[in-house]
Amino acid sequence: MSTKRYTVTSALPYANGPLHIGHIAGAYLPADIYVRYLKGKGHDVAFVCGSDEHGAAITLRAKKDGVSPQEIVDKYHNINKKAFADFGIDFSIYHRTSDKLHHETAQDFFKILEEKNVFIKKTAEQFYDEENNQFLADRYISGKCPKCNTDGAYGDQCEKCGSALSPEELINPTSTLSGKTPVKKETSHWYLPMQNHEEWLKTWIDDGTLNGKNHHDPKAWRSQVIGQCKSWIDGGLQARAMTRDLDWGVKVPVKDSVGKVLYVWLDAPIGYISATKQWAADNNKNWEDYWKNEETELVHFIGKDNIVFHCIIFPIILKAHEGYILPTNVPANEFLNLEGKKLSTSRNWAIWLHEYLEDFKGEEDALRYALCATAPESKDTDFTWADFQARNNNELVAIFGNFINRVVVLTNKYWEGVVPKCNTLEACDKEVLEKLKAFPDKISASIEKYRFREALGELMNLARLGNKYLADTEPWKLKKTDEKRTETIMNISMQISASLAVLSEPFMPFSSEKLKGLLNLDNVTWNDAGGIIINDNHKINPATHLFNKIEDEKIEQQLEKLKQQ
Repeated sequence: MSTKRYTVTSALPYANGPLHIGHIAGAYLPADIYVRYLKGKGHDVAFVCGSDEHGAAITLRAKKDGVSPQEIVDKYHNINKKAFADFGIDFSIYHRTSDKLHHETAQDFFKILEEKNVFIKKTAEQFYDEENNQFLADRYISGKCPKCNTDGAYGDQCEKCGSALSPEELINPTSTLSGKTPVKKETSHWYLPMQNHEEWLKTWIDDGTLNGKNHHDPKAWRSQVIGQCKSWIDGGLQARAMTRDLDWGVKVPVKDSVGKVLYVWLDAPIGYISATKQWAADNNKNWEDYWKNEETELVHFIGKDNIVFHCIIFPIILKAHEGYILPTNVPANEFLNLEGKKLSTSRNWAIWLHEYLEDFKGEEDALRYALCATAPESKDTDFTWADFQARNNNELVAIFGNFINRVVVLTNKYWEGVVPKCNTLEACDKEVLEKLKAFPDKISASIEKYRFREALGELMNLARLGNKYLADTEPWKLKKTDEKRTETIMNISMQISASLAVLSEPFMPFSSEKLKGLLNLDNVTWNDAGGIIINDNHKINPATHLFNKIEDEKIEQQLEKLKQQ
């Protein structure tokens, strides 16, 4: 099997608050599933992420809490880093944009672009808060969204409809610092004239062609990603300021730039590169292999509110710099709602990841499973506690867990935990083994198309196949009359269990590890799945439950908690 090199990124979360399940379902769990699968296949993967620690959202939070921006980013960087690790999101590195290496990388990037005349410096009017004597970054301005008419949209984005905005588009803009109407005042900034890049962007997005060569298959991109890019390009791209008047962030590294920092949406994606540099330095690798080698595939996992930045602005910057690869796919997810309402950090309508991990100790995979099963891959979806409970109890416990439990219990009961040998195969055995053989490729095909819900469905179909096989053959009855036939059935059931242990790893790593422990499996890989993994006379361990039933009481507590928010 040929191996490939991948650079996989997940959107850098803002370090101004904790992570909620909407973040996880959008950019982190799908990426983790994909990366675990690639590694299981033996590919070389750099999976990079980190805290986005600059921008107005940070300074706003610091102001609100009466502390320094550094204290805010330190606090939430550590909370989120731990929550990711505890949830099994296995980044190669979880970096941070306040790191010295990042500042240097971002500044070098800016200087090279400036030397190449990629930017234009111009003076323009910008919103200014007279009471606080400061220019207002996009996040410091709120008003009515011109697209959906919702109040409380920010100057860069409406959180209700997800539209990217500029402050000028807002209806009745007000300063979030003073609550007053801001005035316009002149200031100078470095702008990226995106309109100069329309032609190649259009060809790249429409045809998958870059510099006259085939780069990627545009049909493999999600329709909402292509649609949003086209709407931006067809509407005519505009020059966008790449610097801001702020005292928190990466300082603009050129003359006449006092009091100015890099725009967070220039600074943050470069964070993927600085994170890779740090990881490469720590692991004796060459970071350029992951960003500058055309054989490497670059894949960005994001939410739909970040499409423009990853498919238009960042590619422009990378191409203008020269020498960097562009993404071969940007599998952006839609939004996850909660109990029929939009998730909102400001209204505290959320399930916070670190709190879930406290309330449901040892049940990480129950949430991973539910979030993958309801992932908003092509449209917004809804997470409910009732659905979470039903999926855990009726699918994980009653289908997957039930099958494993029966196989392990029977093997321990009748053969003292020693796997019996496979004797003469009957037609139904051959049929089951043939079906088993097909599952790794089926699941692979779905994962490689970024259809993680579909892939998870196939995994559960394998567990269903196991249950049906046991129900049809009834080895617990046969044991009394046909020992050899029973041995064959249990051997085949054990092979299905072993494949489930391997194939479940991307989706449910904790349960996969537990199941491998039950079956006493070492050094098995994705490429072993679907075949005969367990040898005759292999010793397994005593049965323990793979999944636990979640009782009504726990769910009622969570619903009550939401009501109080």
